[in-house]
Amino acid sequence: MVKYAREPANSTKSAKAKCTDLRVHFKNTRESAMAIKKMGLLQAKQYLEDVLEHKRCIVFRRFCGGVGRTAQAKNEGSTNGQGRWPKKSVEAILYLLKNAEANAETKGLDIDSLYVSHIQVNQAQKGRRRTYRAHGRINAYMSCPCHVELTLSEKEGPVAKNDAKTPKLTKRQLAAIKA
Repeated sequence: MVKYAREPANSTKSAKAKCTDLRVHFKNTRESAMAIKKMGLLQAKQYLEDVLEHKRCIVFRRFCGGVGRTAQAKNEGSTNGQGRWPKKSVEAILYLLKNAEANAETKGLDIDSLYVSHIQVNQAQKGRRRTYRAHGRINAYMSCPCHVELTLSEKEGPVAKNDAKTPKLTKRQLAAIKA
């Protein structure tokens, strides 16, 4: 059994999926994951497919050094206007969403009421290669893979409001009733 960073509150109403050592950039994948956090399953899948078609973009908030600006980023709620379309990362997360959806169907959960309750991207061990430079030197040439895990949960129904109107009593009034 695989260990997850966070277990869902109600495991019978949730489905999980996990990928380790993905050969995709950590920073791009982290920003793509944060874009779909707390989003409904169907909305998240549609959003990621729109990113692949360059209709919408992934907003870069934390790892935004050297990221170009695009007008689509303002539509997604960006304050700095920086965004990209990280194809490989989006495809990896989309694959993971479809995997979690299949797990939810196996458990018999309602697909329409699922949302991304937890998504986490961690750095994996770097792949080590080397590149040859001038004057007989050698430099490191490392990749930055990542681990991704996500949990889909069913939305809880709204709590029924109490119909009985009980007046709010002060401490003095409560003490008088007890005496």
